[in-house]
Amino acid sequence: MASVNLDRTDLRLLVEIQQHGRATNAELAARVNLSPSACLRRVQRLETEGVIAGYGARLEPRAIGLGLQAFVRVQLSKHGQAAIDHFVQAVQLWDEVVACHALTGDMDYLLQVYVRDLDHFSEFLLDKLLNAAGVADVNSSFVLRTVKEFRALPLSQLGR
Repeated sequence: MASVNLDRTDLRLLVEIQQHGRATNAELAARVNLSPSACLRRVQRLETEGVIAGYGARLEPRAIGLGLQAFVRVQLSKHGQAAIDHFVQAVQLWDEVVACHALTGDMDYLLQVYVRDLDHFSEFLLDKLLNAAGVADVNSSFVLRTVKEFRALPLSQLGR
């Protein structure tokens, strides 16, 4: 995907949308000093160009019974396209996995997993992940405490 040219006003809009996703167009326009119609046109352009990928609510995992978070590093036994495709397709079916990243280094993938508890994690690991064809090694780390979690992108790095 090609990078989109963003000016300072676009960046200010994106900061506001990331922090105040439920703001009305009028509120958003006031926060970035635009007319509501100009603000709406910019937001629509950012959506059309794929800069704004979507909207959604952030849920508190523990409040809905997902009390255990783990990061699981996975090494595949084979690295051919068929083996990779098979693993990627399996990951898509596992609700416990909220993120999966292909990595450089000694492990091939990093999974972010949310489960109810250690028993649920054990079921996920034994019944799904270790049964997936092509998984050679798994290394899990459980989150004890989250020190920082801000899901918005660091737009200040793009300052113009």
